[in-house]
Amino acid sequence: MECGKRKMKRKHLEKLSFFGDPNIGLYAFCTDSYCLLGKSVYASYKKEVEEVLGVPVYEASVANTSFVGIFLAGNSSIVLAPSIIGKDELKRLKAFGLEVETLDCKYNALGNLVLANDNGALISPLLKGLKDKLESLLGIDIAVGTVANLNVVGSCGVATNKGCLLHRDVLEEELIIVQKVLKVEADIGTVNFGSPFVRSGIIANSKGFLVGEQTTGPEIVRCDEALGFI
Repeated sequence: MECGKRKMKRKHLEKLSFFGDPNIGLYAFCTDSYCLLGKSVYASYKKEVEEVLGVPVYEASVANTSFVGIFLAGNSSIVLAPSIIGKDELKRLKAFGLEVETLDCKYNALGNLVLANDNGALISPLLKGLKDKLESLLGIDIAVGTVANLNVVGSCGVATNKGCLLHRDVLEEELIIVQKVLKVEADIGTVNFGSPFVRSGIIANSKGFLVGEQTTGPEIVRCDEALGFI
C-alpha cells in the first residue's frame, strides 16, 4: 500500500484574464528559463503564472508601462529591450541575473516584430537591418519574413521549443519558413473568441501556457496541439 499523498501532476494550461482583460500576452514575455510579468499584474497573478509555466516569474516594466509583451523579445539566453526602457527598469532586469541587450532602432515594439524560440527566429522586414546583430546576440539562425503578409510577426505567432501557433491567414510558404527556422511544427489558430493575433492572448513556454479567458474550447485544443502538448 502506498504511504503518504500522491504527488499531483502540474497542470500545463489555464484560462486567465488580468483584471478583466483577456489580452494577457501584452503583459508578459516568457521563455523556458523565466517569465517577465508587467508590474500592474505581477502581485495578483504571479503565483498562478508561475505554477503553469514552471519558471521563475519576475516583475518588469518598460517605459513605465506593464506592456512587456509588446516591448520585449528574445529567448532563454537574452532579453532584447528597446532604447526607451528606463535605466532603473534595465537595472532591475539585470538584477534578476538576466542578460539584457538594448537595441537602438526606431521601432520600439520589439515583441510585435520578433517571433523566436531557442532554435531560431523570424524577424519583421522592419528589422532586416539588424539581422546580423540579432543572430550574434541570440546565437541562433534568423530569417526575415512576414506572417499573413503582415510585418508584425511577433503579434501573429507564439513560439516555444515544442511548437508554434500562427495567425489563421498565414500563407503556406510563410509557414514553411517559420517551421524551418524555428525547427518546430507550426499550425494556425485564434484566441479570445476569434482573434488571429494570437500573441495577444497567450503566455507560453515549453512547459505550459495560459490563454485569455474569452478563448473557446476548440481554440484551446488548437493551441494545445500547435504548441506541442497533444
